[in-house]
Amino acid sequence: MKKILVPTDFSQYAEYALQAAASIAKKQDATLSVVHMLGLSEAVISRDESKKALEGLYYLKLAEKRFAEFLDKEYLEGITIETAVENYTVFSELGSIAEKRGADLIVMGSHGSSGWNEVFVGSNTEKVVRTSNIPVLVIKGPSVGFSMNKAVFVSDFKEANLHAYRQAMKVFKLFNTELKLLYVHLPGEDFKSTYEIEDRIVSFLSQSGLDDAHHIKNVAFINDYTVENGVFTYSKKIGAEVIAIPTHGRRGLSHFFSGSITEDIANHSKLPVITFKI
Repeated sequence: MKKILVPTDFSQYAEYALQAAASIAKKQDATLSVVHMLGLSEAVISRDESKKALEGLYYLKLAEKRFAEFLDKEYLEGITIETAVENYTVFSELGSIAEKRGADLIVMGSHGSSGWNEVFVGSNTEKVVRTSNIPVLVIKGPSVGFSMNKAVFVSDFKEANLHAYRQAMKVFKLFNTELKLLYVHLPGEDFKSTYEIEDRIVSFLSQSGLDDAHHIKNVAFINDYTVENGVFTYSKKIGAEVIAIPTHGRRGLSHFFSGSITEDIANHSKLPVITFKI
């Protein structure tokens, strides 16, 4: 991992993300790319010598000053940091900015307790998770010394999730993470027998093309009334530090489960959540 992108609005939750990103950067010898999304209109940032141009210059200078204060932290010592002010039309462009800057991971802060009310305006964390081809790590609280020693990857193990699974395995291998695979068995019309589910998982793991460690015996099965409850119960039971979820780019956060399971988990989880695009 060479570069980690951290979008910031200089708030408390943005600093939580910075703390986590700093811990990762030290372990991976990675550069932090800290980006402030300014959001000015093209008229304000135009070269025309006008009041609007002067206003744009004012905001740029103010951002530079706030960067100096925001990055004056002991836990950042020894880390290579680059800063930038990026203008944007929609916040979903952050994924493209991360790709342009060569980032391997986006780390964002979020309240997440009530419908993605996070440090950024509106539902911007959701927009980034939905559109980014780069993995997104969502941080919920103070994260100095952040680690991913143990993680849960939840899936229904359908073929559509293979790309996300391979992405997750690549990231967790870098961290020597002890990974637990999880299938949550729900009551209802889509009920499958144990043998049917096991056959699907065996096929999925075989198609992944990964090593022999990815075996049906390494998959945990839990019965619950919702995927969300099942994930939280199991994560607490094994002492997981991170929850990993595949996510679709369509219809908000609809993905490998019906409904908005990824959104529910990311909103209500007390643990950091890392998402991988299907």
